Amino acid sequence: MKQTQRIIQILLLLFLTQATKAFSQINIWEGTDVGHRVMMTPYLAPGDHRPAVIVCPGGSYFWHDMVNEGDSVGRWLQRNGISAFVLRYRTAYVPAFIFHYRLLFHGNRHPDPINDLRQALRYVRSHARQFGVDTTRLGVMGFSAGGHLAMSSVELLPKSEWPAFVAPIYPVVTMSADCVHKRSRRGLLGDSREHNRRLQDSLSLERHVPADCPPVFLLNCKDDPIVDYHNSELLDSALTARHAPHIYIQYKTGGHGFGASSKEGTAESRQWRQRFLVWLHGIFAESDVDIYNKETKQ
Repeated sequence: MKQTQRIIQILLLLFLTQATKAFSQINIWEGTDVGHRVMMTPYLAPGDHRPAVIVCPGGSYFWHDMVNEGDSVGRWLQRNGISAFVLRYRTAYVPAFIFHYRLLFHGNRHPDPINDLRQALRYVRSHARQFGVDTTRLGVMGFSAGGHLAMSSVELLPKSEWPAFVAPIYPVVTMSADCVHKRSRRGLLGDSREHNRRLQDSLSLERHVPADCPPVFLLNCKDDPIVDYHNSELLDSALTARHAPHIYIQYKTGGHGFGASSKEGTAESRQWRQRFLVWLHGIFAESDVDIYNKETKQ
């Protein structure tokens, strides 16, 4: 009898897990003429009219870090009263990294990632009532190559579709300067186009900051071993020159890829999460963006 009950409990748990998974995974292109399956996972904060963030994990435009820069970020934002939508935008993927087949075949490359982010913004806005999201407080956060994608949303998309704020975290910025992250450039442009100067310039963030750019939260670490810290300095200089509202935080230590992890990076770099919450609270001056004590809640 006990064994039967145990089997029933296991089967019920599996059913509930699959049901939850099916509900939580959204194909942003479903019901459209675009024949792609691009998944987005919501982490909804309780209540209505919540601020929200579309999260773009990094991975050199070849893959995604869905742990530190995906799931961990979504859960952290959710805990702090902010709904999150983690987007698995199209990348070149590992086979393209290994075999360079995009020298001959198209594969995934620009503008696929920005088209996915554009559709994600449209999807969240069109389902805002269902998600309990305030579309006037919908932003984009990205890490590494995902930070490049996040900032691209205000440089490549029409102003009518811009997010309310952008948070590039240790982002890839340039596609043309000496400090370029070459793997990300290859991932985004494709093997046959990675040395195309016109395309490089058009996708270098430091060259195209709009004068009326929405608020930007920019962060990196000077000891970053993956993406040269000068990338963020280039973007900071461009934002300053355009008088764009922004905050730039550069930590001495922390490296790269720590995302919202409570273990990766350093004690110094992990402070960014609290700094972001305070910054977001400030730009909207809303009491319902809950500011938690970083030592007890994160």
